[in-house]
Amino acid sequence: MKVKIFDYEDEIDLEEDINSFINDNNIEVIDIKYQVSSSIFGEEQVFCFSGMIIYIEK
Repeated sequence: MKVKIFDYEDEIDLEEDINSFINDNNIEVIDIKYQVSSSIFGEEQVFCFSGMIIYIEK
């Protein structure tokens, strides 16, 4: 069993990379975990979108 972790500032980038990983590799997905966090840096709100795929290589 293996894991692959993704981390982006934009949810669209996260979605595209996870879909690409799933479609481009010969894997069996066990689970996908998703997390969003936000913080304030000065006057800017910063978001972090992350995902972890738990999978088995075929």
